[in-house]
Amino acid sequence: MKKLLNTLFITQPDVYLSLDGDNIVLLKEKEKLGRLPLHNLEGIVSFGYTGASPALMGYCAERNISITFLTKNGRFLARVIGQSRGNVILRKTQYHFSEDESISAKVARNFIIGKLYNNKWILERMTRNYPLRIDVKAFKDVSKQLTSILEEVRKCEELDSLRGWEGQGAIAYNKVFNSMILQQKEDFYFHHRSRRPPLDNVNAMLSFAYTLLANDTAAALETVGLDAYVGFMHRVRPGRASLALDIMEELRGVLADKFVLSLINRKVITKEDFLKKENDAVIMTDEARKKFLKAWQEKKQETITHPFLAEKIAWGLVPYAQSLLLARYLRGDLDEYPPFLWK
Repeated sequence: MKKLLNTLFITQPDVYLSLDGDNIVLLKEKEKLGRLPLHNLEGIVSFGYTGASPALMGYCAERNISITFLTKNGRFLARVIGQSRGNVILRKTQYHFSEDESISAKVARNFIIGKLYNNKWILERMTRNYPLRIDVKAFKDVSKQLTSILEEVRKCEELDSLRGWEGQGAIAYNKVFNSMILQQKEDFYFHHRSRRPPLDNVNAMLSFAYTLLANDTAAALETVGLDAYVGFMHRVRPGRASLALDIMEELRGVLADKFVLSLINRKVITKEDFLKKENDAVIMTDEARKKFLKAWQEKKQETITHPFLAEKIAWGLVPYAQSLLLARYLRGDLDEYPPFLWK
């Protein structure tokens, strides 16, 4: 159980939610796990729920406290709310901001700042942790280049220019990505990003990790009442969760990329875990996906101190924290959206 920005997160599976007076009570196999007053909550998020009492749902609906149910893996199932009082205004603001390119640029700029900053510090950590196994000068050169791009991004106010700087940052970062693969180098290498289809083992893993992260982020946005399909940097396109892609930009490197690299360097995934199809596409075997998913869920349970909130939370709750902060910004509670800055 974790309270974050007036939202209660119940991450322990198989917990039944009930009402006692003005309090939510958490029960597991009739054992009371916790009790918390409801009067200062805005939302409840339950992973892998057993159920919730009608009395609790009615109480929350009357007081505009949302209850969101997700699977243990974080897939969005349903959101129970009462009369639309706050979320309709939140979404109207989101749609208005998205249609205005100058406002969209202001929001998108912070997504890109988060991405560039985090990628820079991934490289800095590599130079500190593995100075004898990598080309430190090459890493330092790219780090300086990312710093220069960050300076340009901070003063940029046009959406297309921001996308251009983001692209330059990605090209610079990708130049040294292959050098971060320290084990199994004959079977795992990265020359460039290939998506549809992935053409090597590393790209197959990156694509899977990005898909999982996008799904987790979309679920987080739906949980806080935002429309995952209406973004600021990524424009609206049918069937694309554009806002989820926006938010996950700052998490790609520190969560997805580092996770993939750890599976390779710790030899959790090996060359036997891949198949090559007739069209040269490389896919993971069913058994490999199971190992990947198990490790992903374990990664999401690891804790980190959130740089803006200064609270210890699980990695799996970071997309929810960022979604809540974005909602706070759109409601006018924050002057700007604070990106996730890892170091």
